[in-house]
Amino acid sequence: MALKVYGIPTCGTVKKARKWLDENRIDYEWIDLRESPPAPELLDGWVAKFSSKPMKNTSGGAYRGLGPEKKAWDDARWLVEFKTDVMLLKRPIVERDGEPVTVGFKQPVWEELFAK
Repeated sequence: MALKVYGIPTCGTVKKARKWLDENRIDYEWIDLRESPPAPELLDGWVAKFSSKPMKNTSGGAYRGLGPEKKAWDDARWLVEFKTDVMLLKRPIVERDGEPVTVGFKQPVWEELFAK
């Protein structure tokens, strides 16, 4: 099982997720979204898998800085915004063997998905 974990190192949720992975001795490849923004095709796949709703980082300043029209945006428009500003993405985003499997960190979900 090859895991890739995408996130921002200063994000509290990402810190919790990485700590959980480390404590459970689960190997993963870390990708800092700020240093290595995802390719447009990767974002396309994530939105195709999850839709834009669970991928929105609604607690961040980038989201709050968008106008009220954001509430009416569809997946296509959100995809444009995600490609423009990675801070709009909820974190972490995890791929297993090249396939997106989850976004965000909820320990019970991660235990079911990744515990050995």
